[in-house]
Amino acid sequence: VFIAQSRASGSHRDVEDEELTRIFVMIPRSYTEEDLREKFKMYGDIEYCSIIKNKTTGESKGLGYVRYLKPSQAARAIEECDRSYRAILAEPKNKSSESFEHDYYSNNTRQEPRGNTLPFCGQPEFCSFEKNESRIQESVSKRLSVVSRLPFIQEQLFALFDLVPGLEYCDVQRDPHTNSGHAVIQYSTAASAIYAKYKLHGFEYPPGNRLTVIFLEDGSDSSE
Repeated sequence: VFIAQSRASGSHRDVEDEELTRIFVMIPRSYTEEDLREKFKMYGDIEYCSIIKNKTTGESKGLGYVRYLKPSQAARAIEECDRSYRAILAEPKNKSSESFEHDYYSNNTRQEPRGNTLPFCGQPEFCSFEKNESRIQESVSKRLSVVSRLPFIQEQLFALFDLVPGLEYCDVQRDPHTNSGHAVIQYSTAASAIYAKYKLHGFEYPPGNRLTVIFLEDGSDSSE
């Protein structure tokens, strides 16, 4: 796995400095910067740690940054640290940090979904499904059918769809007569299924193999 930079993002070092070495974490309000460093130093060389504090009271907001020397160290910290830290890559410093912190905090203090999560709910495209129901022309459900011209590997497909919160199961079905892939995916809510279809229909996985994602009737009331 590697991270590609966009052509407009400047030099490679700039990208590393701003986007790939700094992580954002949720921590107990009692943590000091030294506590934060102690918890995350096992994943790599830390350049600095900082705790976000209330400008008026000086009290910790329960959020912090950890900056590593290498992107691989930041990636390892996100992957291996305890899930209670809700670690993600931090927004570049030139973006609005306060709005980023607010979105992150509001997303991560909701009921915790299972599995690996990304803060999808903070993105306007996800929320727009509620605001503009006319975008959904078909009958929706919590269950999806996924088809491709290449066979699926259960663990890989599960990991892909588990990026959307609320995955309940991933069932890869094999056809002995063809080499195509077919799977049934089910989420705990229709909203998660809608977002998974929106993001992954037409997605190339692996590269060059386009996924087809459609809704499957699951017997629930689609008016929900």
